[in-house]
Amino acid sequence: METVVVRGMSTQCSRDGTVGRGEGGLPDAVPVSLERTTRLGWELGDRVTTGPDATLAGRWRCHTAPWAVAVFDVTDHTAVVRVRTPVGRELFYGVADADLAAARESLSAAPDWERRD
Repeated sequence: METVVVRGMSTQCSRDGTVGRGEGGLPDAVPVSLERTTRLGWELGDRVTTGPDATLAGRWRCHTAPWAVAVFDVTDHTAVVRVRTPVGRELFYGVADADLAAARESLSAAPDWERRD
């Protein structure tokens, strides 16, 4: 898997990648599969998700470990997924809206995860 870093701000990841579990680069604790994501640096991800154009589309929390996921709609065709780790670290991933619908269903159906919004 080729990892591309652009100006230190993002990393391209695909299903067969080595970032995360190889399913779009998301951490193993998040039970969703995304074909393609763009890893965003913390500063960029925070700015995008707290900006005026971002709308919170959903929040989930794991019952068995202190992991949390939030999805923000940021453009007509793009969303940002924020993953909060047990130690409070925030990881951000850009995702095409078309790729996110099935992932939201998988997260909602996961037995250890609960929607919180």
